[in-house]
Amino acid sequence: MTLYCGIDLHANNSVISVIDDHDNVVYEKRHPNDLPLIRDVLEPFRDELLACVVESTYNWYWLVDGLMDGGFDVRLAHTGAIPQYAGIKHGNDQTDARHLAHLLRLGILPQGYIQPREQRAVRDLLRRRLLLVRQKTLYHLSLQSLIVRHTGERLSANQIKALDTDAIADKLADPIRLGGQLTHLARCWHERAIAMLEDEVLKHLKPNRDYQLLCSIPLIDPPQGPNRALRNSSGSK
Repeated sequence: MTLYCGIDLHANNSVISVIDDHDNVVYEKRHPNDLPLIRDVLEPFRDELLACVVESTYNWYWLVDGLMDGGFDVRLAHTGAIPQYAGIKHGNDQTDARHLAHLLRLGILPQGYIQPREQRAVRDLLRRRLLLVRQKTLYHLSLQSLIVRHTGERLSANQIKALDTDAIADKLADPIRLGGQLTHLARCWHERAIAMLEDEVLKHLKPNRDYQLLCSIPLIDPPQGPNRALRNSSGSK
């Protein structure tokens, strides 16, 4: 008999559901997020388990790695591609876990990529960079709109970048002047933080063919080396 396991992972607990070839529930229970406990729960089913399915929630690393280290076959479910339930009026955590196991049994589970754990820290660092870039852009646009709203002067992106706090003081009157200066300082801080983050990524980056192809795309600038966090430091005066 082949068994199939679905795990509905939450912040502090997980619902484990194990089903057989006929979708009969062999085991189903909620447990705290304790790796040794979860592995002990699955141990009696190890020989019959095809795999364990874990949904790719924000906190899947520890569980997927821990189960794989314990010798279990683990599949990461692609959350955005999972088909909706059919014929279920009321869903809950138990049906969620059961559905993951059901998709595995049918061979139609949309799977996500389990990136090697030694690469994930760099990926997460780049995700922080993306967040900072978005926030820096918001401050840039906010300052641009603030100036045009109060002065009628439409500054280009390069003109906004060239401003310092003294130039902003010349353009804006009290009391909005302080708002403009603080927005400018926030934008400058994000720019320096992005450069610091990029320098750290470069320390751990291992160039390969994919990396070289990415850098060959027009308008994508290759890394510029360490110590770029000091660039534009004059903009914060």
